[in-house]
Amino acid sequence: MSRARVAVVLSGGGAKGAAHLGAARALAEARVEVVHWIGTSMGAVTAAALAGGETPAVLLERFGAIRRRDVLQRAPFALLRGVWAPAMLDPEPFRAAITRFLPGDRFADLAAPCTVTAVERLTGQVASFGTRGEDAPLLDALMAACALPPYFPPASVNGRELYDGGLRGPVPLGVAEGLDCDFVVVVDVGPGFDETGTPVHLPPPLLAAADTAIGWLMAGTTALMRERWDRNPANPPLLWVRPTSDRGATFAIERVPEYARAGHHAMQAALKQL
Repeated sequence: MSRARVAVVLSGGGAKGAAHLGAARALAEARVEVVHWIGTSMGAVTAAALAGGETPAVLLERFGAIRRRDVLQRAPFALLRGVWAPAMLDPEPFRAAITRFLPGDRFADLAAPCTVTAVERLTGQVASFGTRGEDAPLLDALMAACALPPYFPPASVNGRELYDGGLRGPVPLGVAEGLDCDFVVVVDVGPGFDETGTPVHLPPPLLAAADTAIGWLMAGTTALMRERWDRNPANPPLLWVRPTSDRGATFAIERVPEYARAGHHAMQAALKQL
């Protein structure tokens, strides 16, 4: 019996993205062949690293070594500038953290096809980089894919300013349309209407309001994209995996091991349904 050939779509979700690594480990254990990695936001970083040939175990070790202070450094004078500040956080520490995951400088250096998405700041159009998209320096594309306002400013790629791809597609399913594969696996740790309970981290009220508003909009977009996929009989079967629905966990780095285990268990359970 031949191995199943799948395209894997990884959502945004910040620290919850560690679940992507647990899910990837379960796919490898089941001898599933991943023919295309797709991601946005933190899912873009993970997709590129896995497409580069790194093992989930090695990447999880690197992920777990990151501390909040490594990425959450306030932008200079952000408090003094108030609503006139371009963003709350300095992107450079985060850029340094992302380099720990990169297997090369460009998409051509990756061992497997990989596509990541971002959103043009001025037009709101989705920009795809890598396979089936435009070429760009890998680090620049990943910074754009993760540039979520109001935390980070837009990132420049090929002369354009771009924001986090999750603003248009928290689960970038559209990239998977037309791919030659047996089925498409989605690992969704982004905002959803199933999020309940007390937030893991509660930011200041204004940021909390922005997080809530953006989160509901993202959840609605994800539901619509999934419905659109299911209505097209030409699309491959969809295996949707939802390892966690924690609220307010974008920067819950202390929960990385927990989310990795959740991703592994959820993918194992999903594969048994096939």
